[in-house]
This record gives sequence, structure tokens and C-alpha cells, in this order.
Amino acid sequence: MLNKKLARLRRARATRARIALLRVERLVVHRTNLHIYASVISADGQRVLASASTLEVEVRNQLTGSKGKGSNCGAAKLVGSRLAQKAKAAGIESVAFDRSGFRFHGRVKALAEGAREGGLKF
Repeated sequence: MLNKKLARLRRARATRARIALLRVERLVVHRTNLHIYASVISADGQRVLASASTLEVEVRNQLTGSKGKGSNCGAAKLVGSRLAQKAKAAGIESVAFDRSGFRFHGRVKALAEGAREGGLKF
């Protein structure tokens, strides 16, 4: 019997296997009810090259006054653009998008759009 989390992880495994064959950096997204996290991981999967989340002080300061703090599309878009800035600073131009089994809509889609607007190529 699959529960919701196991089904998501099973979907994620197929995506990660495909990305591993490409040998490129991957942009990984993790979403919880309260926050969203994103990281760029090296092609060998050993190092985190850049990361951003709604837990960062700078992001939280930009979100003050907005309802819900880190669990909305506006916050996700901000995290995506911030991650793109950090990745560009680290010399990363293109990545493979690893949505970790989450559906590509809502906050995950907003994060991807923010990263694209920030200059990352998927």
C-alpha cells in the first residue's frame, strides 16, 4: 500500500534517474505546508552549489506584511529568483529541474518561473 509520501518519492526516483544520465546540475525543490526550499546540486550529486528558502532572513524581510509568509506563490517566486542569483554568482547557467515528485503547478511552478526570470535555463 502506497501512502502519499511514498508515491511522491517513487515519482521522484524516475526523474532523478533521468537527470543522472544527463550529467548536469539539478535544481531540487522541496515543499512543505509552511515553507519552500530549493537547491542547486552538482552533477555528481555530492555538493550543494547554491540554495535558497523561505527560512532565510532576507527572504522573510521581503515577505513581511504579506499573508502566510512562506507558503504562497509570491514567496516561491522570490525564492526562485534568489536561487537564480546565487547560481549565477557560482557560475551556473543551466540546470535540470527536479521537482521531487511534486506536481508542476502552484508553488513549484512559481519557483520555476522565478528561477527562469532570474536567468537560469532549464
